[in-house]
Formats: sequence, structure tokens, C-alpha cells
Amino acid sequence: MLTRVVILAALAGIYWRWLRDPVLTYGAEPAEAAATLPGDELLPDADGVSTRAITVDAPASAVWPWIAQMGPAPRGGAYTYDWIENLLGLTMHSADEVLPDFQDPHVGDTIGYGPNVMRVERVEPQRVLAWQSADGNWVWTFVLEERDGATRLISRNRFRLPTLGARIGMLPMEPGSLVMERKMLRGMKERAERLAAEA
Repeated sequence: MLTRVVILAALAGIYWRWLRDPVLTYGAEPAEAAATLPGDELLPDADGVSTRAITVDAPASAVWPWIAQMGPAPRGGAYTYDWIENLLGLTMHSADEVLPDFQDPHVGDTIGYGPNVMRVERVEPQRVLAWQSADGNWVWTFVLEERDGATRLISRNRFRLPTLGARIGMLPMEPGSLVMERKMLRGMKERAERLAAEA
């Protein structure tokens, strides 16, 4: 038992010292990870922050539709591993087409992610979409920045972790969230670039 505790402690130390920052900032430039982004004001006292990003070879107008329609069925899914999402009962089905019924998000709209209900708190079409959980402890924001004909797609998650158990439990969740979010960013990139090419 003691050996297991020592091994787990060593692994946690290695993760915290060398791996945690790359996990939380996958794809993001240092300036992006350090920047104050739109939506940060919704949870200024976050205990945890991840900023992940990807360059999309398409204008923001081709990226925005995939963000706008995200969510469980009948919405467009999350463009990640649907089978994992659905093991959690989230009813995700990643769409490969733009869904006209979900292209006009408004502040106050709500989307259920299992037990979490997310409320749209900030909308700037083709630039910013931010949701906040009903308990106020999670903010998820997408920011689009056009650069030389391409678009930087930035995903930022901010968490408040009110208990020690929540903080400890978040550590194994961070690498898992990277696996899912990396797939999501690549899924949106592929769809946006295809949409731009078709246009």
C-alpha cells in the first residue's frame, strides 16, 4: 500500500512539474495562454484555467457555424469522440453539416451537458461565444482571431474548484480533457476548412 502511495505521489509530482503546463496550453501560443480573453470576466477568480488552440486555414465565418451549433442532440455535437461522450450520457452526435436551426445563439440560451446546464453569457458572432455553468463554477469560451486569411481558434476553460476533493479530482481530468479537446479542435478545423473550400 505504501509503495502505491509513493508511486502515485511521484507521478503526481512529475505531472505537476513538467507535464501540466503543456497539457493545459496545448496548441496555444504563450501570449494566448497568458492573455486576458473575452469571457474571463465571467469567472475572474478561477482555480484552474486551460487555453488550447489551433490554426484553421479558413476565415472565421467558416469556423463560427460549428461553434454556434455545439451541444447534445439535436444540436451539432462536440466533434470529438462521440462514443466517450455518450458513455457519460451526453447524447452527442457530431454533425458534418451546418445546422441552420442552431446558428443564432443569444445570451440566455441554455444547453444541457449531462448534469451541467450551460447558459450563453456572451455572444459576438464570428468572434466570441461564452457559456457558464448554472452553478457558476465553469466558463467555456471560444475566441476566433483572423490572421492573414487563417483563423486562430482558441478554447478557454475556467474552473472554480471549491473543495479539496474537487481540486484533487481535477488532476486526472486535465489529461483526459486534452484528449477530448484536441480531437474537438481538429474536428472543427477539418469541418471549417471543408466548408470554406466548398464556398
